[in-house]
This record gives sequence, structure tokens and C-alpha cells, in this order.
Amino acid sequence: MDMLKRWFKLLVQGKRRGRDENAMTSLKVHYAGEKSGSEEEVCESFCLTDAGLTAVADGFSKLEKLSLIWCSNVTSLGIMSLAQKCYFLKSLDLQGCYVGDQGLAVVGKCCKQLEDLNLRFCESLTDAGLVDLATGCGKSLKSLGVAACARITDRSLEAVGSHCKSLETLSLDSEFIHNKGILAIAQGCPLLKVLKLLCINVTDEALTAVGVSCLSLEMLALYSFQQFTDKGLRAVGKGCKKLKNLTLSDCYFLSDKGLEAIATGCTELTHLEVNGCHNIGTIGLESVGKYCPRLTELALLYCQRIGNFALYEVGRGCKDLQALHLVDCSSIGDEAICSIAYGCRNLKKLHIRRCYEVGNKGIIAVGENCHSLTDLSLRFCDRVLDEALIAVGQGCPLQHLNVSGCNQIGDAGIVAIARGCPQLSYLDVSVLQNLGDMALAELGEGCPLLKDIVLSHCRQITDIGLSHLVKNCQMLESCHMVYCPSITAAGVATVVSSCPSVKKVLVEKWKVSPRTKRRAGSVLSYLCVDL
Repeated sequence: MDMLKRWFKLLVQGKRRGRDENAMTSLKVHYAGEKSGSEEEVCESFCLTDAGLTAVADGFSKLEKLSLIWCSNVTSLGIMSLAQKCYFLKSLDLQGCYVGDQGLAVVGKCCKQLEDLNLRFCESLTDAGLVDLATGCGKSLKSLGVAACARITDRSLEAVGSHCKSLETLSLDSEFIHNKGILAIAQGCPLLKVLKLLCINVTDEALTAVGVSCLSLEMLALYSFQQFTDKGLRAVGKGCKKLKNLTLSDCYFLSDKGLEAIATGCTELTHLEVNGCHNIGTIGLESVGKYCPRLTELALLYCQRIGNFALYEVGRGCKDLQALHLVDCSSIGDEAICSIAYGCRNLKKLHIRRCYEVGNKGIIAVGENCHSLTDLSLRFCDRVLDEALIAVGQGCPLQHLNVSGCNQIGDAGIVAIARGCPQLSYLDVSVLQNLGDMALAELGEGCPLLKDIVLSHCRQITDIGLSHLVKNCQMLESCHMVYCPSITAAGVATVVSSCPSVKKVLVEKWKVSPRTKRRAGSVLSYLCVDL
């Protein structure tokens, strides 16, 4: 037991009630993917096995929450021992564990208070185990996740539908699930609130059943659906009036009509993500702007057919919008961003990547109107210039800024950020060819709370700029400076020696001197990249 407790100090995060160790109620034991120094040997020596899990069960019988993500040495034997001794378990995460049907059956038999179960990547499971679990403790189960379990079929979902009447959350990722299983869930789990599906063999029939029967549904995520059309979304829009969060990813046969049905039927919608649905265009999103006034977060990824007028309607109708994400939307430009800036003045997060029609005009409008903006990312938007960042620096209390690949931004823009955003904690200026030491000196003076900075591929930055930066940025935790030809081993040593909180430095291996390597020790976790 003493050895186990020493191991907990390295790998375990626990919550206790009072001072009684046996009353620990929450325990996380995760695979340690990154190790350094002497800790590596300890972690490898004490990788959790069935014996260790049995010791946990013996020592903490009142455990309520246990997470064993990617503890692949844990098998059914360990889970059986745990279940037989920890009757109060309410949450069990077995992602990536080699747990078989026997272990799951004992969990069902003994853990009658189990509410939350994650079985993602438990590849040895079959229908027999999940059926036994649903039969045993289905009355209490509220959340279930299943992914990459090749031998879990519709039979398991029929058991869940029959025995898990209180189920509220279901996440499924399987090519072996068909309409029959989803129908059983829709008809048997009337309290379902969250449904996430990546099931390529499910069609409109199943989604229609969800719309008819799951009237409490609040979140629906559909990934890579290739066999259903607008018909299924119309059923959801007609029946699921409480829907607040919708994700549509790579659903190739959906069109504007399907999204219109959601917008007109689910007017409580607050979060919408459309990703790679190539037949959804401007008209569909216009309807969201018109009928969903409570929208707070919108993400449009790889939506080539959605144009400026769609965001004009969003700006006009969705006054509470707080987060906007745009990735590879080639038809969206400054007019759209201006509409958002003028209409959505509570915007807090704006992420734009590779939207090449977005330039100075739109971002200046954001700086002048969105005075709550704290998180701005403009990756590879090469029409954005220093003038845009000057407006943002004057108007927005930024904490996070990413302008990676905006190659026309130079010292003037970053200096304005440094002078106007003293709360800045994260900055990515990688691939800015015109950025020099002046900007780093101003950051050092104006942004004492900076924790993370990415300088990679900035060819004009030198050791002098680094020394000015780290002089006052004593909270710096990570610094990435790969492929900065004017930074030498002396600059790397300056970062390591001047920043007491530094945890990671990303730099070419040949720039790390033996002395710096010794000084870094096990406290600094750095990644070496050879040229």
C-alpha cells in the first residue's frame, strides 16, 4: 500500500472528503505519454495493472469516480475486483482498457449506482458484456460512450433501450450499428438529451425516429453521415424543440432545406457547427440568423458555398453571439466580418483561418466595435496588415492572439498589441517574416502576464529581442523558436535561465549547449528538432 501511495503522487489526481483516505471519491489514472528524466523509470515501473487496481479497490472502497484512460494493462480481472469492492461507483472511464465481457458483467451486477460509463476503444468487448451491464445496472445509467468496438452491434443498443430508461447521453462511433439499434434507443430512452453519432450505416429512418421520440434532445452531433438527407433533419426540426447544440460534419447530402428546417423549428439553438457539408450554403445559414436569436457560438469549416450575406443575417439577428470560427470559407470576406462586428458587440472569440478575402477592413471593424473580444486568431489571413492590429490593440482586451502566417504584419501591429493588451497570456507570431526585436522588447514591457509564445520561422528575431522579452515576462512557461536563424545557443540559454516558470522550449537540438541542458534538468521539458 505504501508503494501504491507513492505512485499516486506521480500519476493520480484524487479528491477526498475530510481526512479519511479510504473516503477518496474521485481518482484519475491516465497513461503517462510524456516522461523525462528519472520519472520515466518510475512511471514505467508502476504502470497500472490488475494488481494495482485491486489495491485501489481495497484501499478506497467508497470510490465514486474512476478514470483509467489508456491503462491498457487493466483487464477484466482488475475490473471485476474493483466492481466487487467499490459498490458506490457512479462514473467509470475505461477508454482504451483491455476489458472483456466478464468484467463488464460484474460491473453491471455490483455497481447499481453507476451513471456514467465510457467504453471507447475497448476492443475486446462484445454484445454479451454490454447486454449484461445494461440488464444489471441499466436503471441508474445516464451516460454511455462506445467507439471502435467492432463486436458491439444493434443487439447491445436494443438492451440499452430496454433497460436504460434514464439514459441522457449517448455517444456512438461504429460502422456496425444500423437503424435497428438507433430506433431502439429513440423509442426506449425518452429522457435522451445528448446524442453523438458517427455511424455510416444509419439512415433517415433512424433520425426520423429521434425527431419523433426524443423530445428532450438538447444536443445532436452527426459525423460522416452518407446515407441520410434533409428528411431526417426536418423530423428533428419538427420534434426536438429543445435542441440547443447542433453539429453537422461531413454530411454530404444535407442542403439548405435541412438547415432551414432546424432553424425554423429549433429556435432555442445556441451552438451550431457546420463542417464540410458542401451542399449547405448562404440560404441555409440566413435562416439561422433570422430564426435563432439565442445563438452564442457559430463554427463554419470548409463551407465554400456560404457567402457574406449569411453572416449579415447572423449579425442582424444573433445579438448574443460570443464566438465565431471560420476555416477555409473562401466566399466570406470583409463585408461579413463587418456585419458581425456591428451587430454582435458581445463577441469574445473570433477565430479565422485561411479565409483569404478577410482583410484590414473587417478586422478594424472588430477592433472598433467588439470591446469584449479576448481571443483572436487570424491564421494565414495574408490580407490583414498592421493597421488591423492597431485597431484591435486600441479596442480589445486580448488575452490570446494568433496571427501565424499573416505575413504582412510586422513590428507596428505587435507593438500596438503590446501597448494595448496588458492581459495577453498567449501569442503566436510564427511565420511573420517582418517581425523583429522591437516587437519583442515592447512585449516584454507591456505584457508581463505572457505565458506562451510561438516565434518559429521568424527570421529577423535575434538573441537581443529574446533577452528584452524574458526580462519582464517572468511567468513565461513555453517558448517555441524553431527555424529562427538569428537565435543562437546564447538566446536559448537566456530563456532557460531567466524564466523560473518555463516548462517547454521548442528549439533545434544543435542550439542547446551542454550547460543549458544541465541547467534545464528534469524541470524543463523541451523538444529537440534537428535541421
